[in-house]
Amino acid sequence: MRFKEVIRAPLWLIAFVYFLFLSMVLSIWAALGNTPALITFGLLTIWLIYLYFKTALKIEVDQTHLRVGNASIEHVYIGEVNVLTSAQVKLIRTRDADPLAFLAIRFWSSKAVKVQVSDSRDKTPYWLITTKKGTELFKALKS
Repeated sequence: MRFKEVIRAPLWLIAFVYFLFLSMVLSIWAALGNTPALITFGLLTIWLIYLYFKTALKIEVDQTHLRVGNASIEHVYIGEVNVLTSAQVKLIRTRDADPLAFLAIRFWSSKAVKVQVSDSRDKTPYWLITTKKGTELFKALKS
């Protein structure tokens, strides 16, 4: 394995969602009492923990493939690789976006790598991948 990274939701986002859940639990408690509120509290807590781990973005580069989540591409079909600045990421997510592109992005991150696809049979022009370690991913793809 040349490169491996797991991107999870930041703590502030988890706390925000948890506070929303707690307001729902408070509403249920006021309307229905203690038991339904405790059951709801337990279920929503378990669900949030499940979502935290299930929605993690896994990026792996080995000798033959780049894997992002469930998607995979062989190194043979990888063209130019660019580490993007925050300004470039904002533009490529919005105004300069290509609807055929593969997006593995997270809204809370402003760092990304753009990987061009050089397969004539594939209509996908590029992959846009959120990463905290852009230069390391670039080096792993180019070596």
